[in-house]
Amino acid sequence: MKRIFLNFKAFTLITLTTGLLTACSTDDNTDGVDPNPEVSRWITVAAARMQDTPGNGNGGTLIYSLSSEDAKDPTVSIEPFDNGFIVPSNRTARLQASEDGSTIFNISYAGDTGGNYTKYTVEGGQNFTQTGSAVSIEPYVGSAPRWIKLFDGDKTGAAVFVSSENEMSDNGTPDDATDDIYLRTEATMGIVTLDLENSLIKEFQEHSVRLTEEEEAEGYYISRIDMPTLNAAGDKLYIGARLSKVDPATTEGDSDYEILGSKTIVLDYPSLLNPTVITSTVGHGNTNGYRSINAFEYNGSVYQANQNDPEGSYILKIGADNKYDDSYDFNLDDALGVEDAYILAWRPAANGKAVLAYRHAGSVEGLSGRPQSFFALVDLNAKTAAKIEGIPYDVDFELFQYQGFAVDGDEIYVTQAPVGQNGNIYVVDTATGEVTKGAQLVNVEGSHFIGAF
Repeated sequence: MKRIFLNFKAFTLITLTTGLLTACSTDDNTDGVDPNPEVSRWITVAAARMQDTPGNGNGGTLIYSLSSEDAKDPTVSIEPFDNGFIVPSNRTARLQASEDGSTIFNISYAGDTGGNYTKYTVEGGQNFTQTGSAVSIEPYVGSAPRWIKLFDGDKTGAAVFVSSENEMSDNGTPDDATDDIYLRTEATMGIVTLDLENSLIKEFQEHSVRLTEEEEAEGYYISRIDMPTLNAAGDKLYIGARLSKVDPATTEGDSDYEILGSKTIVLDYPSLLNPTVITSTVGHGNTNGYRSINAFEYNGSVYQANQNDPEGSYILKIGADNKYDDSYDFNLDDALGVEDAYILAWRPAANGKAVLAYRHAGSVEGLSGRPQSFFALVDLNAKTAAKIEGIPYDVDFELFQYQGFAVDGDEIYVTQAPVGQNGNIYVVDTATGEVTKGAQLVNVEGSHFIGAF
């Protein structure tokens, strides 16, 4: 087995005439360099170390890069937990990659360095060189920001937060608030855009985000937002939202309530002004996602996953008119033949076919305390989905914290490894459905892999 080592003195980085880099590793039986290197891109694997509980990933994030050729080679073995680059972050780092894989962007999550933005040039193995200055977005969106890289040629990132406070009527007796009447819950949204090239703050705005009067009177409010996505025209930004509810009679949290139609906040871009909320009549549930990008522009529209839908997750469509296209009905339960499908993460290639991580009713709970996960191949145009059979599934293989899919043309790279067990990189050719088993991922106790970039 060819093993990629920590010490990269045994490696030669060859600068190609195209300006791309390819990493050539030594083989156990040779000490020469491939005389005919192929043009490739870097694939960066992200690993989340256990803190106290298997699969929690809060013990730190490590990254390790290899060429796409090595990523596809099952005789290659990498050990990111032992040899990886430690990404600055108190908890699991929030990572993004440039479209060509040559740069990794990070914003530290929580702790003293929470909200710090840094970027790194990918140089192979554990070698990531910080480039440009660091900048803190903590004054704008806190030390645990939800952020994403917009698909505008790696120029801009966007980070968001929301806070809430109940509004009560004045009963006329300042010393006795027992008769105050609930009016609504104020949701205040902050959003900042970040110049990824020059490490500068571009714009910041703060808004009150309103639902309908009827919804607010019933106690509904937007409690979490995430995953800003730029529309095809580049003049609107869509932000996914999660709804929560209080009991108007008591102002206590209400957990047994009607799930409303999926909602998205729409802002003017780049000004970040004029927030409105659009609502789907097809899907119900949340659109904020979790750790992975939840919405993507494709062929002039934005396609968005939802979660916690009573009918199982949908992929929803927002048209060029910046409204939900309710003629587009793509339900994962129906497409996969399961119940209570839950989209954990997904990523389309340019051909409109996507790899999607999901769980469903009947998924067995594993070591992490979370249900087993699976990958599916999805066609946005045909509205079809099928479980990918060329990837092994274990009860301890779960993707709740999954962050990244590396896209190279029609190919999508994913990581597969149960919690605390070794696994592999797999490459899915979205055009043909063919699956290639790639490099081995060496794991450590209680830890897991959270994606390829």
